[in-house]
Amino acid sequence: MPVGKPISGKTRLAGILGMPVNHSLSPAMHNAAYRELDFDWAYVPLGLKHEDDLERVLRAIRVLPFVGFNVTMPFKQAMLTYCDEVAMAAKMAGAVNTVHCVDGRLVGYNTDGRGLVESLAEEARFTSGGENITIIGAGGAAGAAAVAFILEKAGRVAIVNRTVERAEELADRLMPYARSTEIVPLHVSEAEEQIRESRLLINATPTGMAQDDPSPIPVSWISRDQIVCDMVYNVRETDLLKAARDAGALAIGGLGMLVHQAALAIDIWSETAQHKAPRDLMRSAAQSVLSSTCSGEVIE
Repeated sequence: MPVGKPISGKTRLAGILGMPVNHSLSPAMHNAAYRELDFDWAYVPLGLKHEDDLERVLRAIRVLPFVGFNVTMPFKQAMLTYCDEVAMAAKMAGAVNTVHCVDGRLVGYNTDGRGLVESLAEEARFTSGGENITIIGAGGAAGAAAVAFILEKAGRVAIVNRTVERAEELADRLMPYARSTEIVPLHVSEAEEQIRESRLLINATPTGMAQDDPSPIPVSWISRDQIVCDMVYNVRETDLLKAARDAGALAIGGLGMLVHQAALAIDIWSETAQHKAPRDLMRSAAQSVLSSTCSGEVIE
């Protein structure tokens, strides 16, 4: 996909840093937005071959004309130690997915959780204040989601995982911040009552990416009064979302979260409310790539 303005000596760079990044939808979304906003920016993949290359790459980024960059696996946690300043949501989540380059300094953010909140508001008119929420998974995506709901003052957030120790570790890390929110770690075998009572159920695991992946929970636990969100963004519907739709629940895929977290990064880098990233255009760009590749991924 072509970038916006012709590349010149004044062009600012942005990109996605990870290993690998060849599957990423970010270049398509970002470059479409830059064209629409008439920004002299170009977004490129920054795929590393070895994890120990990260420090050298970051030294180069500090002196190159980067406006910012996104971070994906396996570097989201490591970026915390390389940033000169880290926003509160990123500190709480223990992961950075967006970096703003400011006069050679790296300022870290986490827009994943806020991206989820904005996606749910747009697609389900859902606000989490006082609500009972279940998150399946205990990795980086689950942590970012839990942080966002804590900041939104959700009533209860249950973290459900097959390895309950990971759920407990995440809950222990978040509890000091959760003054208005009850944080409950659960093994999936103990989660039926919690899931049935939840207003919102989120799958924050990769289960669903492969065509034959089953639902991460028994589908009989889903009811028509719920909102079910799967962070997997895929050209096809996951088994969890199909079961939710069949039960009469509102089913939401992960593409909206992906779009909103990317748009929030642009909003941070542009440093002005006058240039809000065009969410609808970015979604169309991502859908076009997904349709042509028939690929799936999860925010992680």
